[in-house]
Amino acid sequence: MTTSLQELLAGWITGQRWFAGKGRAIDDLSVESLTELDMGGVNTGGPNTGGPDTGDPRLVHLIVSVRQGERRTRYQIPVGLRTDLPDRLKHVLIGSCDWDGRERQAYDAAHDASLTSRFLTGMDSGLRAHDLGFHHAPGAAIDTSQRSLVLTAEQSNTSLVFGDRYIMKLFRQLSPGTNPELEVVTALAAAGSTHIAKPYGWIETELDGEPTTLAIMQEYLKNAGEGWTMALTSVRDLYASPPGLAAEDAGGDFSAEAFRLGTATAQVHGELAEAFPTGVIEPPEIKRMTERFRRRLDRAVAEVPALAGHAHVAAEAFDRMADLDHEVPVQRVHGDYHLGQVMRTHADWVVLDFEGEPGQPLTERRALDSPLRDVAGMLRSFDYAARHLLAGHPRAESHEPSLEKRAQEWAAHNRAAFLAGYSEGGGRVRGRDAVLLRALELSKAVYEVVYEARNRPSWLPIPLSAFS
Repeated sequence: MTTSLQELLAGWITGQRWFAGKGRAIDDLSVESLTELDMGGVNTGGPNTGGPDTGDPRLVHLIVSVRQGERRTRYQIPVGLRTDLPDRLKHVLIGSCDWDGRERQAYDAAHDASLTSRFLTGMDSGLRAHDLGFHHAPGAAIDTSQRSLVLTAEQSNTSLVFGDRYIMKLFRQLSPGTNPELEVVTALAAAGSTHIAKPYGWIETELDGEPTTLAIMQEYLKNAGEGWTMALTSVRDLYASPPGLAAEDAGGDFSAEAFRLGTATAQVHGELAEAFPTGVIEPPEIKRMTERFRRRLDRAVAEVPALAGHAHVAAEAFDRMADLDHEVPVQRVHGDYHLGQVMRTHADWVVLDFEGEPGQPLTERRALDSPLRDVAGMLRSFDYAARHLLAGHPRAESHEPSLEKRAQEWAAHNRAAFLAGYSEGGGRVRGRDAVLLRALELSKAVYEVVYEARNRPSWLPIPLSAFS
């Protein structure tokens, strides 16, 4: 007896990198939405019901609901169906199932360029297929001849690069509502921002009565350099340079780029403040925020004993934050800002991934916050860039103290450059702002301590160094 597609998915989904419920049994998997996307329907250039496709391969768009105990999570899965599966797709096989009375090989269609082209065509034509709506950005022309390739680095989403023109992020775990990334990049593009990747199109549906983002497609920055990679190159150059050479004198000095990145960050914050509502939080709310920081610190100390000897540093910073007696400006921010979220093009820095932390509810990711939270995240990222190479460096393993000193110098040098650039770009980090920034940075470090203890214990010294 042939297994149903629904049964196959229940066994397959737990092994996917983007599945959020690893380590827990699935109590139920149900298909909430099923839409066939056939070539004829996509090419009509107008409203379409997405009728059945008699060809091979076939593309079926699914939204499934997975129940694990009290938790129910929705996932987006584009499924390809073929009579015979070519070798190039066998690594994404879901299994053999019955479909319309015939046995078909089901697989993850995100990896099949002959099917993902239908996403491009749908966005270009403004297709409406059952519950799926395909859209293109105003004035955007989409080259539908581009073929896709899946990027493999992501954990929570799937990104497809189409030729050298576009990158489409397919959101695997779905929450009702417009994704912050779509909301932000379309608003900033309309305002003429030069610090974002141009949006070309998106796909949406309706969940629980709310328009919900399924995918967003933007310009692919093919010749850009990732901030994290550039910073690590600078650190390696410093570690390989003669002893006693200062960070600013090493061949790969990054401080000029850190300054430009600070300026770009401030400009993006200014653009966000223009495009979205702003506000302030009063001292009572600051005190409530401080209490949340303290509770997180207590939980972290209970879980990671190595933090206990450093906790007083964070506690003192939180006490100073609680004593703030003035309003703090809040606005839309990036929310998950670090060197891996920025790219250096030939012209300037570009900021990516405005969706915030994927594991958090959309309401929290869209909430107003202090822009200093982004600043704190980037400052922590400079510390990570400076120190994470030490664990495997032969001179560090021989306990040569100069490398630790060099890490401190590199981080301090580039953090200062970033803050100077942020001020130059109109960002606010002066006087009493330093108290809030320090508390936000140490709160981030507390989170990092727990994360590293759970996932990368050899990296634990990196966040612990923030408390020295």
